[in-house]
Amino acid sequence: MTTNGKLTFICGKMGAGKSTYSKRLTNENQAVLISEDEWLSAHYPDQIKTFEDFLTYSALIKPFVKNHVQNILKTGANVVMDFPANTKKQRQWFKGIVTEEGCEHELIFLDLSDEQCLIHIARRRIEQPQRAQFDNKEVFHHVTRFFEAPIESEGFNITQ
Repeated sequence: MTTNGKLTFICGKMGAGKSTYSKRLTNENQAVLISEDEWLSAHYPDQIKTFEDFLTYSALIKPFVKNHVQNILKTGANVVMDFPANTKKQRQWFKGIVTEEGCEHELIFLDLSDEQCLIHIARRRIEQPQRAQFDNKEVFHHVTRFFEAPIESEGFNITQ
């Protein structure tokens, strides 16, 4: 009988370093990395023009990603998900994966200030000019309005 792998996912404001941290964790833990940005760009390369488009297409891929992640976890492999866990609703999706699979999990909370995140976003805009449409102060402030820090009562194993 195979023991399920561990699921790791990250909460942090836009620009907190979730993708960078996810890649580092994947290498350190010999885990499988599942990136929302990669899935969206592969399946909807030219359709995402606005934040609302992002939300729409993100919702479309989630059932397939959930099934894929659960199948990987069943093999005993660890999975790091570079999908935001920035609202209670988003974290409930992760809770479904964890509960249905009965797997170990870790929710990492990258608790950075708005100023720190904006510095990271400005740097990322220079390093990855293709992201300039979304990597700006206006989008950051729009997205941050929805941010909800994780709390213990949600039932996750939270680390910082």
